[in-house]
Amino acid sequence: MKNSFLILTLLVLSMSANAQQNLKELDSTRLEKLDEVLVKAVRVNADSPITHSNVSKASLAKRNLGQDIPQLLNFLPSVVTTSDAGAGVGYTGIRVRGISSQSTNITINGIPYNDAESLGTFWVNLGDFTSSVESLQLQRGVGTSTNGSGAFGASINILTDAISKESSGEIANSFGSFNTRKHTVKFSTGLMNNHFEIAGRLSNIASDGYIDRASADLKSYFLQGSYVDDNTLIKAITFGGSEVTYQAWFGTPLARINGDEAGIEAYITDNFLSDADAENLRNSDRRYNFYTYDNEVDNYNQDHYQLHWNQRYNNNWSTNLGLNYTYGRGYFEQFREDDDFDTYGFEELTVNGEVVNSTDLIRRRWLDNDFYVLNASANYKNNDLDMIFGGSYSDYNGDHFGEVIWAEFASQSAIRDRYYEGNGRKKEASVFSKANYRLNNKVQLYGDLQLRNVNYKTSGVNSNLSLFNVTENFTFFNPKAGVTFKFDNSNDLYFSYARANREPSRDDFENNENIKPEQLNDFELGWRHKKGNFSLNINSYLMLYNEQLVLSGEINDVGAPLRTNSGQSYRLGTELEAVIPITSQLTLQPNATFSANRNRETIISFDGELQNLGGTDIAFSPNIVAANAIVYQPIKSLQMSLLSKFVGEQFMSNTEADLSKLDSFFTNDFNIIYTLETKSIFDSIVFSGLVNNIFNVEYVSNGFYFTFDDDFSNPGSIATVEGAGFYPQATTNFLLGMTLKF
Repeated sequence: MKNSFLILTLLVLSMSANAQQNLKELDSTRLEKLDEVLVKAVRVNADSPITHSNVSKASLAKRNLGQDIPQLLNFLPSVVTTSDAGAGVGYTGIRVRGISSQSTNITINGIPYNDAESLGTFWVNLGDFTSSVESLQLQRGVGTSTNGSGAFGASINILTDAISKESSGEIANSFGSFNTRKHTVKFSTGLMNNHFEIAGRLSNIASDGYIDRASADLKSYFLQGSYVDDNTLIKAITFGGSEVTYQAWFGTPLARINGDEAGIEAYITDNFLSDADAENLRNSDRRYNFYTYDNEVDNYNQDHYQLHWNQRYNNNWSTNLGLNYTYGRGYFEQFREDDDFDTYGFEELTVNGEVVNSTDLIRRRWLDNDFYVLNASANYKNNDLDMIFGGSYSDYNGDHFGEVIWAEFASQSAIRDRYYEGNGRKKEASVFSKANYRLNNKVQLYGDLQLRNVNYKTSGVNSNLSLFNVTENFTFFNPKAGVTFKFDNSNDLYFSYARANREPSRDDFENNENIKPEQLNDFELGWRHKKGNFSLNINSYLMLYNEQLVLSGEINDVGAPLRTNSGQSYRLGTELEAVIPITSQLTLQPNATFSANRNRETIISFDGELQNLGGTDIAFSPNIVAANAIVYQPIKSLQMSLLSKFVGEQFMSNTEADLSKLDSFFTNDFNIIYTLETKSIFDSIVFSGLVNNIFNVEYVSNGFYFTFDDDFSNPGSIATVEGAGFYPQATTNFLLGMTLKF
């Protein structure tokens, strides 16, 4: 498959070259516009009635010193980010308007990136991908129709590196706290014979992590071959990475974070910790990691192959075709103490006259999957109408299996015997049509219709050693409409309505066989003002949900967050965003979100009885999120920024339980960039520095909360026991980098 894909790509490039050898050279502006066509089907224009933020390559580069994309988007409106390892390298996450990553649609060049089964986004598989991003757009709310799993409150669409007219090279290195380092090499041939370009990148990021043993070793690559002329753009792209990440998803007990010795001893007793685990907890601090086995790692590889062909036929019509194949494979390795033979199908043994039916062992839980995508769209455009229509088809085939690679008492088993094995198959087809129509000089209308069909089937046994057979077929109709009224050249008002439907994930089905799909009606009303360098955006939203799949606060045995239907719920809020030039050298860039995020009714079982809690806050949904950047640029080559972030208190459960509360936090980062122009070997040398959390705030950005019924301590009665784990984030830490450009 891979060889055929590359051969086909080379043939297409060769044929196009022979046909177009004598066409004129393109300028950089035209090249950029051709590249942007690849994401036109999923992006919106500045005057569309869709709430969005655009992030450029230059903006990302200022803090691109090794941290993942979520961390670099931390200061956008309504965004909250977190990191398992505490320092932004490894497993990281992003929530927008309180909406989890499983409900946020991610595309790369219009190709879905969310895992088809879990619906999650694993940035750890694409280390240093920021270095190959040309631009991205974060849409809040339902946004425009997109490919892949439905955007249920946010979407991020990424455009990779544009074609470069000039040849170039880049060597970037950065180092920092927790033994963090990033090494990147990039190149571009520039346009050869006015039509061809080859560009690529190799990267390695490593970090010990802030949390004990939470190390990450990320290797990645990016390679593209392009052909371009006045009317044609063809890109063959391959990118991917391998990651080995030590796990830290079990969190830190609150007693350990607070240094509560009595609470630590109670935790040891309540959780039946072994002597070794108890000593580990006693001798640690807020950086505590439950896992101590030296290879308790996630080891995963993911490779992507994309082919894009954009063709312009005349001033009105153009088409775009995208093909994708993704191959993912890897495992989570885990040490297990005193596991029952029955779990693995082992036969009982007699050793030295004693019956043995449990053993210490090491197991690996594997994923091996293939993902195919076909996107196609056509665009018609004149002075008043910009219409695009098309469709997408995808096919995912994923194997899930577990194997024992070592056991103290192996019984009749052999190494790598599979103790469970199952398969998930997901096919999806969607068609859409969307248009912007300029009614007159004041009014622009927007319409968007999407029909999406999802077929999901599973077979075999899951990791809980239960038969897991799901056969579901969903058909969703997602209409959207909006209007933009332009008062003058500086002010416009917009209103939009969007309907979204979204299927449950594999984990949702495993956790509840009666899980339901979720629905959303999203209303957005906004005002945009821009005059000179000053801009102000105010947007209010009302998101009405039916059976919203909210985070329950719990995680499964591989650290993935679990979700549950919440009946009727809503998110109501106002987002403010501004750019305020104080002087020609000093600029303020504040934003703030004020919101109410509520389940209309929450019913739980507690102490053996059903209790109606009435309306409650939706889990992981702070009512206030705010950020600010103070940017000072005394000279062209030097820029300094103070970046501030406030996240209000939030609950990790939908019950507002005290133990599930995350306190508010306020952090500040300092970023400095200095560019030295040279006339020797290098065109320029860029020095950059980032000091995170400059005031050494101890805070927690994420965690998990769970309950279970204890009917053993008090015979004849049931008592509900609560538990929680927290993910402390790093105190003051730094990253320093130097980039050589030539």
